Amino acid sequence: MKIIAVDDEISALNVILGEIIELRDIEYRFFKDDVQSITEYVASNRVDAAFLDINMPNINGLELAKRLLGISPEIKFVFITGLAVSASDLDEDIKSHTVGFLYKPFDRGELLKYLADIGGSSTMTVTTFGSFECFIGNDIVPFSSAKSKELFALLITYYGKSLTMTDAISQLWPDHELEKAKKLYRDAVWRLRKTLRDVGFNCVTFGRANLTLIKDNIRCDMWDYVEGDRLLYNGEYLKNYEWSLIYQTALDALKK
Repeated sequence: MKIIAVDDEISALNVILGEIIELRDIEYRFFKDDVQSITEYVASNRVDAAFLDINMPNINGLELAKRLLGISPEIKFVFITGLAVSASDLDEDIKSHTVGFLYKPFDRGELLKYLADIGGSSTMTVTTFGSFECFIGNDIVPFSSAKSKELFALLITYYGKSLTMTDAISQLWPDHELEKAKKLYRDAVWRLRKTLRDVGFNCVTFGRANLTLIKDNIRCDMWDYVEGDRLLYNGEYLKNYEWSLIYQTALDALKK
């Protein structure tokens, strides 16, 4: 996937760069509002999407989008703005090619979601009934440590709700002294982040002492069960993890 980002503020481009620089399968080129350079690049390169600041001194981002659409009819847009702008403010041609809006200050989860939407990201399939495994296509996700895998299993269990460091430690390292547990938590977080980047599936927002799962493009047997498919559950949930027993009790209650 190839993207361009256009903003007259270098700080905004640096924020985007910081999030995508380690993502696999993304080529990127950043521009300030130099219209000639931008249009020449798009004319000679296949560009999947353009992240465009709306309010720039040399050209309005919406006008730039019209020019780029004339050069590359399949291009998609994400508009960057600090203003209250929405799809209702776009004309029909631009609206049909718009993935969404990034409002300053940026939300990392939204940025990753838009990248997934643009790239047609593969689906991750997660199995929790019995042992815990994750697959992208037919390939198993190779977690680099048992604890980073277990941490991801807990995130899946939280079903999109924010997981604090305190909650993670209380369930994954309950018998460790606090400072030691914090060190183990940070190591597991680092390994989980690296694993997801290595497989090109960035589905976790890594905050300060908290983690949040981005559920888009993930399928999970437990989620389907909770949402109504009662035939899926086999009476075992994440059987390798002791902390899972409390959640299994809730699943058993649904079955009854």
